[in-house]
Amino acid sequence: MERQTDEKHCILIVDDDPSARDTLEALLIPEGHDLVFAASGQEALARLGVLMPQPDAILLDVMMPGLDGFEVCRRIKAEERWRHIPVILITALDSKDDLVRGLDAGADEFLSKPVNGPELRARVRSMLRIKRQFDQLQGTMRLREDLSHMIVHDTKNPLTTILMTIFGVRRSITDPRGLGYVDTIEAEARRLDSFMNDMLMLAKMQENRLILNRSQIDVGQMIQEVRDTYAAVAESKNIRLVADVPQGEAHQVSLDESLFRRVLDNLLSNALKFSPPESTITLRLEYAEAEMGTESPQFLVRVQVIDEGPGIPEEHHDRIFDKFEIVSLRKGGIRQVGLGLAFCKLAVEAHGGRIFVGANEPQGSIFTVEF
Repeated sequence: MERQTDEKHCILIVDDDPSARDTLEALLIPEGHDLVFAASGQEALARLGVLMPQPDAILLDVMMPGLDGFEVCRRIKAEERWRHIPVILITALDSKDDLVRGLDAGADEFLSKPVNGPELRARVRSMLRIKRQFDQLQGTMRLREDLSHMIVHDTKNPLTTILMTIFGVRRSITDPRGLGYVDTIEAEARRLDSFMNDMLMLAKMQENRLILNRSQIDVGQMIQEVRDTYAAVAESKNIRLVADVPQGEAHQVSLDESLFRRVLDNLLSNALKFSPPESTITLRLEYAEAEMGTESPQFLVRVQVIDEGPGIPEEHHDRIFDKFEIVSLRKGGIRQVGLGLAFCKLAVEAHGGRIFVGANEPQGSIFTVEF
């Protein structure tokens, strides 16, 4: 004998046939769930937009006028806020083509008409277990994110104090060896500060709280400035740092200057960290006119950071920009990864651009940013 579940869940039932809705309601009554109904695909999407809390599962009829179940499922799975909700398609169709259409639309489970009561309840329980596991995982991830943000915020103040103290200490030291130690301390403190800023910026981007402060920027001039800033570091590592910028071809580009400068800083710092002595790092800028047929002259801005380091295997080219892949990649021996690259990806995409990496033959990597 089936027993009623201890935990209540919200189930959205979508069917244009009133008798079919009544049948599903009767079959699910023993489970004690809160049932919500929609008589069409349009109504289902509208209800999803206002239901709080959101449904824990959706029973969705396929054959409906207007938006059929396949299209409704596709739209649900296309929405970030809904795609985690399990969808059970209920259909009288039994061809393999229809099954493929349902899978392509993102359906999580299927039921055939006429609906069998025990089977319906078992499949709903199965989907609710999956949803419960997802909710628990999301809760754990939110807790970890909140803890990370708290640590970053609490670390910023003492780090700022350290940097200010270093400035005062340097003025009181005349011994070259002592000044060298201070320079090392400051360089590592600034590196840590940059890491903290990246984490804070990542949090803002992921919460859609980042506002771009765009202005017209001469990217060529910025690249020259970045090259000059890192020239001493490159020289100390016996690395040749080159700025390959078109001469007499300056173009103003609408960018967030501070954000894009940090993208260049991260990419160049990464290249310097992994490049061997006697190698060359090139900062290259290209302007390419848009394809013929565009309404007005536009330019594609391409910035590349080209190194002669160990390189990155092709199968990992996409993964290195994903912050959730960092740990597994490092365990796999891929050292040239970090939160800095995840930050670069989000920052570039916030500008409407893209970032990717390729091989530099015979050795090294080419990081490319395009707007």
